[in-house]
Amino acid sequence: MGSAPSKDDDKRPTVEQPTPPAAAAAEQEEDEPDEWDKRIFSTGCAEENAKLTDCYYEKKDWRQCKEEMEMFKQCWKMQGNDKRTDSKDV
Repeated sequence: MGSAPSKDDDKRPTVEQPTPPAAAAAEQEEDEPDEWDKRIFSTGCAEENAKLTDCYYEKKDWRQCKEEMEMFKQCWKMQGNDKRTDSKDV
């Protein structure tokens, strides 16, 4: 008749399925910064931008993110981005 599966059957090595080329290309693209990320990083204020964005995501109200906005504005000025983008203080 049949034999019961042995404990050794559970210890068989698993074979990883190869990643299809399209999926591998998509994974590689996700690791590389997109055009938006490149622009943010080029400002020198990516960290401040991330904190400001996270604040808004959590609180859903820009008025509750005044500290983060101020930090971003200070970084923006220190990096000379106000001249680069020709922005004006209000």
